[in-house]
Amino acid sequence: MNDAGAAVTFRNDDWSLSEDGLEHASGYFIGRSVLGARREEGLWDWPLQMAEKRWCRPSLFREAFLAALDRFGLERDAALGRSFALGFGIRAGQGAADGFVSLADLLRPTTPAARPAPARLPVRVAVSA
Repeated sequence: MNDAGAAVTFRNDDWSLSEDGLEHASGYFIGRSVLGARREEGLWDWPLQMAEKRWCRPSLFREAFLAALDRFGLERDAALGRSFALGFGIRAGQGAADGFVSLADLLRPTTPAARPAPARLPVRVAVSA
């Protein structure tokens, strides 16, 4: 965990960055040595993991994560953008207060949609002459 003596080099409302890594106000800690972790397909692990946390505000995590990458000299690439998009969704101008729609919310809606009753097709009767 974060050493109490480590100097904070970045802070926002939820996250702080020190030489040890990123720490959420709740105490959730991401160590410096694992910030650049990737998944098998090349996507960045932390944006995808944090998207699963309902308490994680996407804009504040993204701001802190990017500050950490810059601070520790970890190079950004196209997979980073894809990782955030797959995890947190795109800015859609609706949804959560910070403008993100979570992919999990799109795939697992909170209430199932009612299915409409199937339409009845008219019956055609053949008439013989």
